[in-house]
Amino acid sequence: MNVNIICVGKLKEKYLKEAQSEYLKRISRFAKIKIIELNDEKLTGSESLDKIAKNKEGESIINKIPKNSYIFAMDIKGKQFTSTDFAKELNSLSVSGKSDFTFIIGGSLGLSEDVLKIANKKMSFSLMTFPHQLFRVMLLEQIYRCFKINNNETYHK
Repeated sequence: MNVNIICVGKLKEKYLKEAQSEYLKRISRFAKIKIIELNDEKLTGSESLDKIAKNKEGESIINKIPKNSYIFAMDIKGKQFTSTDFAKELNSLSVSGKSDFTFIIGGSLGLSEDVLKIANKKMSFSLMTFPHQLFRVMLLEQIYRCFKINNNETYHK
């Protein structure tokens, strides 16, 4: 199985880089995992210019999505899962022949309409807003938890 995480922006804090590294190591027991970091566009505060920036980020994201990958777009309006349901979703997709998954985390303005249109599934962790850097670690943790659940391995609840 291949797991790709495409994200706008880079991790800056040492503790978040360490957490990412730890989860990448843990997940690597179950799947090949790759983080693809894209540069974020400069925001201006102008609604029209910021929309252009979001669309540029969207183009960059779309260009990095592997062919035939099942796309999860992280979007506040997306479906919310329990950890168990998320594990069942990944397992069901795997059983149906999917082996390449791409998770997309947008920039501070969110994802462009073009990215949302091509997503197979829009997914939300909460109605709350999280810093993108922290959310990346949260996503990695949930992906790891899915593998543990689907392999009937113990993991704290």
